[in-house]
Amino acid sequence: MADLSPASPAAAPGPRPAPEPHVPGLDAVTGTKPRPEPLDPPMVPFAVGGMAAFAVAAVVLLLAHGPSDWLRIAVAGLLVGIPGLITMLRHDAHRRRRRALTHPDFKVTDTAG
Repeated sequence: MADLSPASPAAAPGPRPAPEPHVPGLDAVTGTKPRPEPLDPPMVPFAVGGMAAFAVAAVVLLLAHGPSDWLRIAVAGLLVGIPGLITMLRHDAHRRRRRALTHPDFKVTDTAG
């Protein structure tokens, strides 16, 4: 069976068809523009925020004499947040290392000093 694809050398000689007109909205779909880098925000504030929310909920339930099951859930959420915080600390350390390797001109300044 003969290969009839346009890329084959046996394609019919003659003028090539005109290129398709440029459609600006299709750039993102066709991949002609470079893809932006994915966001890589620091994760420790999210872990601390979750733990703080569970701590506030536990204190409110304790002071308001809320249901003991809810109090246990709030304390469990706070305790489960501890390994999550440790994991996010390691993640952010690796993120800083990756950023230093891929973007040597990027500097993090410590404003909490």
